[in-house]
This record gives sequence, structure tokens and C-alpha cells, in this order.
Amino acid sequence: MIPNIAVVLTDPQQRIIWVNDDFTAITGYSLGEAIGRNPGKMLQGPNTEAEVIERIRKSIQQRVPFRDQLTNYRKNGEPYLCKLVIHPVFDRNQELIHFIAFEVDGNVVADEFNIPLMNLSEKYRSSSLRSIDEIKLYDQLKQILETERLYLDPQLCLKTVADRLNTNTKYLSQVVNHQAGMNFQQFINLYRVKEAKHKIVKDSFSNLTLYGIALQCGFKNKSTFYKVFKEVTGFTPKDFVLFNR
Repeated sequence: MIPNIAVVLTDPQQRIIWVNDDFTAITGYSLGEAIGRNPGKMLQGPNTEAEVIERIRKSIQQRVPFRDQLTNYRKNGEPYLCKLVIHPVFDRNQELIHFIAFEVDGNVVADEFNIPLMNLSEKYRSSSLRSIDEIKLYDQLKQILETERLYLDPQLCLKTVADRLNTNTKYLSQVVNHQAGMNFQQFINLYRVKEAKHKIVKDSFSNLTLYGIALQCGFKNKSTFYKVFKEVTGFTPKDFVLFNR
């Protein structure tokens, strides 16, 4: 499934100018609470590793992309392992205009290397505002899928979602591919499988067949449901029931 990936955009002085909803989900800090603050000063605490802080400081000073991990603290004071990638962002004149960070909760995500955003890609070093707009569109896509549950509609298509986001199908498809490492249909099916897993283990849906649940989750046919479910979870729906009921 899609993990929470916090995105933090700062100015060249490392003052936050934007964070996504996943940042709030991980840290507890809202966009309003984060704007203008230094990420390190806001999130680091008594057990944050001094040697990692120094490595981060040097990399930022040298304006090079880097990956590391350290102990951060949520708003409620709870420590967590923060795995992060930070890129400097330059304009066309190679002037530094932003830093952008992608972070996951290491207590939840064991292998961040399978997440496209957590790889040290060169694109964030040079494509500047275009890449940031892409990340924001991806965040908007996740928001409408999660709040409006559009994936429950079996007729949902790329054009419908692109129109909702005031963009075009080619660009939206490119954004999903870059940010999630899959095509649009695969991305939507992740949400459908998550919904199916939730319903399968709930007693209130025990009167339905597995295919009946699949239909409620946006799948059109049984074979697609079984195929996609196993690709995502590693289990057939029937095996998933045996392990979770």
C-alpha cells in the first residue's frame, strides 16, 4: 500500500513554506503550525543523533542531495525514526530557490528504497518549480481519492480525475508514474485493495461473498480482483480471510 510520505518545502534559509497532509499525519504538525519554522528545530529532540545533524548541516551547506535517517519527535513528544531524502532546488540560472525533503516514518516503512520519491533522483536538482508543482498535484490526487473515495466507482477513468484536478490526462499520468512508480490504473487499484481488505475482516460484511465485496470496492470483475489483490498483498483473497479472521 501507499505509505505516508511527508513532503517539506523550504526557502534557501530552511524556513518551511509548504508541507503536505502526510507530514501532518506523521508529525502531528499542521501546515499552519509549520510555516516559517526550521524543520530541524521543530522536529529534533533530546535523543536526535548529533552526528546525523552535522551530516545534514554539511550537505545543506554544500547544496548537494543526500539521504539519511535520525530520531525525530512528533508534536505529542513521541520519538520516531525519520528516514529522509533532501534535494536542493535551483532555478534556470542555477540559483538556489528551495530545499525539498521527502520523509517516511521508519517505524512503519522498513524498506524505503522501493519508494520512488525516496530515491536520490537528479530531477529535483534542476527542474525546480515544475517538479514542485508535480508533487503538489500528486498530493491533491491523494487527497481527493482519500476524502471522496472516487476509486469506489468502477467507471473511474484518468480523464475524470484529470478534469477534477484541472489538469490534462498526459500530465496526470506522468505525475503518477514519477511519484508512485506505477500507472494510473495500478494506483487506483491500490486504494480498491485497501478498501477490500478493510471490508473482508469486518463482521458487518460477512454476509457478502468475496466477489460481492470486490464489486463494492470498485472492481469490475472477479478475475481482475483476485489478480490485483494477490499482486498487492501477496495473498489470494481467500488466504487473506484465513489469516485475518
